Amino acid sequence: MIELKSHTPRILVVGDLMIDHYLWGQCERISPEAPVQVVAVEKETSVLGGAGNVINNLKALGADVDVISVVGDDASANELRSLLQYIGVSDEQLITEQGRATSKKSRIIASQQQVVRYDKESTDDITEATQQTLLAHFTTLLPNYDAVLLSDYGKGVLTAKLTKALIAEANRTNIKVLVDPKGKDYTKYSGAYLLTPNKKEAAEASGIEIDTTEALHKAITHLKTKCNLSVSLITLSEEGIAVYDETLRVHPTVAREVYDVTGAGDTVLASLGFALSCGYDIDSAVKFANLAAGVVVGKIGSATATLNEIIEYESSLNKSTSDSHIKTFEEISLLGEELKKRGKKIVFTNGCFDILHVGHVKYLEEAKSYGDVLIVGLNSDASVKRIKGPSRPVNPQEDRAYILAALETVDYVVIFEDDTPYDLIKAVQPHILVKGGDYEGKTVVGQDIADELRLVQFVDGKSTTKIIEKISTQC
Repeated sequence: MIELKSHTPRILVVGDLMIDHYLWGQCERISPEAPVQVVAVEKETSVLGGAGNVINNLKALGADVDVISVVGDDASANELRSLLQYIGVSDEQLITEQGRATSKKSRIIASQQQVVRYDKESTDDITEATQQTLLAHFTTLLPNYDAVLLSDYGKGVLTAKLTKALIAEANRTNIKVLVDPKGKDYTKYSGAYLLTPNKKEAAEASGIEIDTTEALHKAITHLKTKCNLSVSLITLSEEGIAVYDETLRVHPTVAREVYDVTGAGDTVLASLGFALSCGYDIDSAVKFANLAAGVVVGKIGSATATLNEIIEYESSLNKSTSDSHIKTFEEISLLGEELKKRGKKIVFTNGCFDILHVGHVKYLEEAKSYGDVLIVGLNSDASVKRIKGPSRPVNPQEDRAYILAALETVDYVVIFEDDTPYDLIKAVQPHILVKGGDYEGKTVVGQDIADELRLVQFVDGKSTTKIIEKISTQC
């Protein structure tokens, strides 16, 4: 797994913002006025759409995000500003153009089925004056960012003239520009670091039907040359992502179940921008984007993927390294909150786990069976010495943590310095606290915090002490 948690890249998004508006209800009759369904609306929701979905994805990954866009002088613009503020993104760089309609797409959903969609928006190019204002804002802000993402939905913000000027300005300051393109003519994106068309879009833009590896190679090199790209990239849906700089590589997809591909393109753009901004090379960034896309297509509707979800997903594919499952206090506290929001039942246990043996493994397997995620608190070397004596531990804390994290049954490991894990349990707030059967009738540290205490019997005759004694007698 690419370790990105220590980075908070600053990324600027420019493009077409919109509101995705939903009216949810039930349909039980046909209108007497016309042969149409009558939907009894039960709730109404609104979320950011268009370039806003790119922003949502970046925020979920932990980036610091700003946006430049154009809105109208209408109620939808006010609603859009509120949606941005709700996720902690400034609306200061939204430029108001008089007479323009802010994009809002309303969908009526009856019994989980979309019945009709109606749009209210302006799709004409923004005015020359607005373009100049936007470019001036962009030029002033640009040095503050690690990357620029252009999210083009063809709604008039990213005009050909403006787009070329934005890319030229970014290139002058050596800041990468990544583009989710629109239309068939990609020349307006000339000079960008990369574009993220899907196979159908790339075929239309290149004029090459992509039905063989040879055709893929021809199309991807054609786009690189024609658009003067640093890297040429084509997303291939279930086949993965193709990337070309000097050679063609196809990184296979890692999605296991596909429920909805809505917004997957926005996720790819955001995750590529995030990984590249953290200093990773293009192939590592593409692998990361594949993992992120694998998470979101397993959800319903336009979705996002957090770093923790990506790490968990990668682990389920047996592609992660053990050290990615070793967390700090701060990381596990945030992770615990996120897991609970996702409806996961958290199990916590702790110990020294000095010389790992079958008794440990069976104990941990039973602990994991009580919930969805098992978090293990591991005594530090100093605390083991205080508890077990100066000759212990046999193995240092880094080794013990890595071996524990490598077990399939263990999701996360956290090293703690105190003699008891009380502060760690407070940080995790587990649903289930697990301890050994020898605690029967005793007070267990942290049982006042967890929802439930479970005691697990140890395997007879299996202990680190007995292993050490056996080794000693044989030497």
